[in-house]
Amino acid sequence: MNDARLKPEALAAIMQSHQNWSVSKDGNAITRNFRFADFREAFAFMSECALAAERLDHHPEWLNVYNRVGVSLTTHSSGGISARDIEMAAIMDRAAGRFGI
Repeated sequence: MNDARLKPEALAAIMQSHQNWSVSKDGNAITRNFRFADFREAFAFMSECALAAERLDHHPEWLNVYNRVGVSLTTHSSGGISARDIEMAAIMDRAAGRFGI
């Protein structure tokens, strides 16, 4: 997986297909807030994503409060957003889709 920071033009094009995600104000991360039916669903989502993140060796910054999960993805070694973040976002989107999100 390429950990090089994405150029702004490439990132803008990629984000067209990831419209539930936003680029942070500083341009160094992509973020999304998920809302589930309850804590059990939120925790199941986080568990599934944690296992995928471990396989990718790419771990999200996230926060869970009851049925809400806030996520921020960045590649620290590149100082910004890389293809690895986009891959993790896609994994999270698929996982959330299993809960109807």
